[in-house]
Amino acid sequence: MPPLRTALLQSSGRLGDTAENLKRLDEAAARAAQGGAGLLVTSEMFLTGYALDLQDVPGLAEAADGPSAVAIGETARRHGIAVLYGYPEKADGAVFNSAQLIGPDGTALANYRKTHLFGCFEQDAFTPGDTPVVQADLNGLRIGIMICYDVEFPENVRAHGLAGTDLLLVPTAQMHPFQFVAEQLVPVRAFENQMYIAYVNRTGPEGEFEFVGLSCLASPDGVTRTRAGRGEEMVFGEADPELLRASRETNPYLRDRRPGLYASLV
Repeated sequence: MPPLRTALLQSSGRLGDTAENLKRLDEAAARAAQGGAGLLVTSEMFLTGYALDLQDVPGLAEAADGPSAVAIGETARRHGIAVLYGYPEKADGAVFNSAQLIGPDGTALANYRKTHLFGCFEQDAFTPGDTPVVQADLNGLRIGIMICYDVEFPENVRAHGLAGTDLLLVPTAQMHPFQFVAEQLVPVRAFENQMYIAYVNRTGPEGEFEFVGLSCLASPDGVTRTRAGRGEEMVFGEADPELLRASRETNPYLRDRRPGLYASLV
């Protein structure tokens, strides 16, 4: 099974302008496909921007099968590439900070709602999701999804490791001064749970925030396979099933666990 070439779009788009961000996503999908990628991953809340005024969030939120999802499905199908995008989701009388994976044929494969909300803005704007492990199959790999702050909870990522996630997609809005998460924590999470992690950040100033970039693809051997800088860019990396298989054979973490000792954690 060949590696899944993955494009990481480090971009903040345009704040509050869904139409412009859909256009930029289409252009990025074309570049990613031309670069040989089978998957394009965007940042947290890429569809609308992150630093929104609270009163604007409900009006910008859409259903998982809303008009933007339809447009992104057309983009994915036209360019023959899967797309993971972040957006505010309207459902069941609430708004969630969500990420949706669209397959290369334009069909929705998985939708995830952020379970751990960071800071006053998110806690005021969104309802937390309650499903920690959301997965889909793509190109022979088991794909998992979480969002930003979620990856900083070891239990969250371990749940994906135990559920067999091969490639964990993490759209993020990582801000100064927490860049150590991208630089150090993400590769460790990949190593201790034996998976690839695609961590895709926003960049530059937005409202009161300063996003640090540093998007990366970390592999199960703890190596950062690709790393973006601080500005807007697209970088590519490969999730290699053979490296994953070999790493899992030699790394005993998941086999050597003793869950009976961990009851106090919950």
